[in-house]
Amino acid sequence: MRSKLDEQVIWDAALRVFSRYGYKKSTLEDIAGELGMTNTAIYAYAAGKRDLYEQTVRYVMLRWQSGVRKAVDREATARGKLTTLCESALYYLAKDKEFCDLLRNDPSIFPMFPTVDPYEEINGDSVRMIAAILAFGKQTGEFRDLDETAVSEVLFSIYKNFIIHTYINAEEDYTSQYLPVTLELVLGGILRS
Repeated sequence: MRSKLDEQVIWDAALRVFSRYGYKKSTLEDIAGELGMTNTAIYAYAAGKRDLYEQTVRYVMLRWQSGVRKAVDREATARGKLTTLCESALYYLAKDKEFCDLLRNDPSIFPMFPTVDPYEEINGDSVRMIAAILAFGKQTGEFRDLDETAVSEVLFSIYKNFIIHTYINAEEDYTSQYLPVTLELVLGGILRS
C-alpha cells in the first residue's frame, strides 16, 4: 500500500498542471499523471478539481505572502518596510513562472471587485500587513497621521493594478516603469514633512 504524499507535493504538481492548461482544461487525470498515481487516489487529498484548485491557489499565495513578510521583517524603518513590501510582492512573481501562468489563466485570483474575492482571507492579510506598516510609521513618526485602514485598501488596489498590467496582461516593463513613480507619490503623500 502506498503511503500518503505530503500535501505540498500534491499542490506543486497541481500548480504545474493548472499553470500549463488553466483550470477549465486541466483534469484530475492530468494531475494524477503528474504524480504517478491513479485518478481516484487524488480524492484522498481533495473533494474534486475545484477543491484542489482552491487549495493550490491558497498554497501558492501563502508561499508568496510568506516571502514578502520575511523581506519586510528584515527592514528597520517604516519607509524601508513599505518600499520592500511593494518591490518584493511585485518582483517575486517575476521569479515564479508557474504562478504567473496561473494568474494569466485565471485573473480572478486578484479580482478588482472585492465583493467577489475567492481569496478574501489571504488578500485581507495582505491589506492588514500594509496597515501594520502604516501604523508602525505613524508610531515612529516617519508617516503623518492617516487612516491606515483606508490607505491600506487604496494601496492594495494600486498593487492589484500592477499585478494585472505586469503579469496578467504581460506588460513586462509596467512595474519597472511605474513602480518608482508610484512609490514616490505614495511616500510623498504619507511621509511626515
